Amino acid sequence: MKLPPISLPDDPKLAENITHFGRALRRAGLNIGPGRITDAILAVSAAGFTSKVDFYWTLHACFVSKPEDRAVFAQIFRLYWRDPQFMEHMMAFLTPAVRGVQEERQAVAAERRAAQALLDQQYPDLPDGTTNEDEVEVDIDASQTTSGEEHLKTLDFEQMSIAEMARAKRILATMRLPVPPILSRRTQALPGRMPDWRGTMRGAMRTGGEINQFRTKRPRIRYPNLVVLCDISGSMSQYSRAVLHFVHAVANKQGQGWAHVHAFTFGTQLTNISRHMRTRDVDAALAAAGAQAQDWEGGTRIAACLDRFNRDWSRRVMGQGAVVLLITDGLDRDGDADLGKVMERLSLTAKQVIWLNPLLRYDGFAPKARGITQMLPHVDTFRAGHNIASLEGVTHALMQPHDGGDKQRFMSLIDQTPRPDEKKLGWSLAHTRNKKDRHG
Repeated sequence: MKLPPISLPDDPKLAENITHFGRALRRAGLNIGPGRITDAILAVSAAGFTSKVDFYWTLHACFVSKPEDRAVFAQIFRLYWRDPQFMEHMMAFLTPAVRGVQEERQAVAAERRAAQALLDQQYPDLPDGTTNEDEVEVDIDASQTTSGEEHLKTLDFEQMSIAEMARAKRILATMRLPVPPILSRRTQALPGRMPDWRGTMRGAMRTGGEINQFRTKRPRIRYPNLVVLCDISGSMSQYSRAVLHFVHAVANKQGQGWAHVHAFTFGTQLTNISRHMRTRDVDAALAAAGAQAQDWEGGTRIAACLDRFNRDWSRRVMGQGAVVLLITDGLDRDGDADLGKVMERLSLTAKQVIWLNPLLRYDGFAPKARGITQMLPHVDTFRAGHNIASLEGVTHALMQPHDGGDKQRFMSLIDQTPRPDEKKLGWSLAHTRNKKDRHG
């Protein structure tokens, strides 16, 4: 195929810059080849270079093909085309600093990943051990510091670089989620403390009514189902991908005790991806799940999706004392739905509901959103879900079902805050009483 000629100036610096920009996007994980870079140069030559907004969306249309690549593209575009001191900014961002000497700031989503892509994984040179006479040597005792793996477990999924996310996925693939067995009401003929009168009498019938052996029985042991309801809306996309890696490891690990692992995703609609989670290869499993779920990084309709789960899937997967693992930030966009009623029905059909909310990573988090206040009373455990350490805490929640995590603390905040509808209801009741008193 012969490409059309490109009408650019004699010194095409813009085409060269677009080429380097495309290479940086490819290093950041975007699927970009020479063909896309050529299309981008042709598109810019046709659209012109007069408006920054038009230039941004022209390159966006050529390079971005997946919703999850938007944040990376935006950060690399900002650093490469807009910030005149982007190199100094990235070098300062990647240079390690002693806590207290340099002011810390919270990294923007995909910023570290964009910085490493533009620097081509070249980290700044660290100072050597030589010091001048006028300089003061600072000795730091690192004997009590955590290892690299322990530090990685405390990092936020949204702030991880490409290499850190790859290491995190390898850790998630080795994690386990054991569950204690449940004693059934059914019994089996095994040595135990319960007398088996029927078995004893059946044995006596074989010996002419003489009891030669007193038989006993004990309850059967069964294991519950694990039902995962994962929010894949725009605000939860990075966390949901990490959680689904964890769910895939749980579904494919033998000897953990779960009878069945059922996984559902929801955003604007509910999607059953349980069949894909049983695929051995995690990349193939998530690719198939992403192809089936058409609402990745879309809106959030928690009440409608959970209501459909209660109607269509609850009787199939919630029997035998199932444990529900709910991963969402609780920010429901459907204001007319009764989320509290839907959550109440879900909690009544489940043995335990564990809610993982990434918003708990913020120190100033408060349950002010309407969806959170309606959901919180109907869960058994309320925990953070933004890093590997928080996912490891799910095991503690299973072993200690009476440990509600942060539920009681936030429930006390909800009880102390009067709701607008309660104020209106209180005024209405008081007005009705006064009206009755005036009219006898």
